[in-house]
Amino acid sequence: QVQLVESGGGLVQAGDSLRLSCAASGRTSNSYAMGWFRQAPGKEREFVATISWYGRNTFYANSVKGRFTISRDNAKNTVYLQMNSLKPEDTAVYYCAAAAGRFGTRGDEYDYWGQGTQVTVSS
Repeated sequence: QVQLVESGGGLVQAGDSLRLSCAASGRTSNSYAMGWFRQAPGKEREFVATISWYGRNTFYANSVKGRFTISRDNAKNTVYLQMNSLKPEDTAVYYCAAAAGRFGTRGDEYDYWGQGTQVTVSS
C-alpha cells in the first residue's frame, strides 16, 4: 500500500503561482509513475500531468502545457506540481496518484490516490 498526501493548495489571483506537493509513504520502494489530476465542481476528473519513475519522461494536458511543471524527488518520496500563470479555469481539487505500471493519462491506470488539495484562482 502507498499513502499519498497532497499539500500546497490555496486561494490565489489569476497570474499567480503555486507549488503543490505530494508526499508518499508506505511501499515507496516500488517504482511508481506519478500523476496529477484535477476535478472542478460539476465536472469530471481530468488528467493534468504525469512523470515516470526516474523523472526522465513527463507528459502534460494541453490545457496546462507551458504553465505547469511536474517533478519528483525520489529521495524525499515527493512529487511536485509547479503551477505558473494560473487562470480561474484552473480552479479545482488537485489529486496526486501513483501507478505501478507505465505512466498514463487515464485515472484507471493509477493504483493509489491522495485526498486532494483545493486550488482556487480568482479573476
